[in-house]
Amino acid sequence: MALTYIRSLRNVNFHEAIQIGGCRTFAVGGKKKGGKGGAAGDGPKASTISKEVKASTVVGANILKDGADPKVLPDSEYPDWLWHLLDKRPALSELRRKNLESLPYDDLKRFVKLDTRARIKENNSVRAKN
Repeated sequence: MALTYIRSLRNVNFHEAIQIGGCRTFAVGGKKKGGKGGAAGDGPKASTISKEVKASTVVGANILKDGADPKVLPDSEYPDWLWHLLDKRPALSELRRKNLESLPYDDLKRFVKLDTRARIKENNSVRAKN
């Protein structure tokens, strides 16, 4: 079946078929200026925003169509937990070395979470081998 279909396609003149049936075309962009590659115009452009505006606003944080970029506030205006988001948290191996009874609640909760995750991964790998 497929072989006869391929044989019938050999006899079709595609140039005539396109002219008869029409051809879908797409819009073409303007010609690029410059020589080969066109990489000269694709590079990063210098920022047109002044340094004062960059220092006083969060440029690019606006998600609204008609909104404006938010202003940078002094550090005292932000909540305390914000400054601890990027603190390093102890790994499972560090938590295993410590005495569990002397761990603070947050570290103990993290230990339980990481230990449970490690045991699940180990059980899954053992089951996959069988």
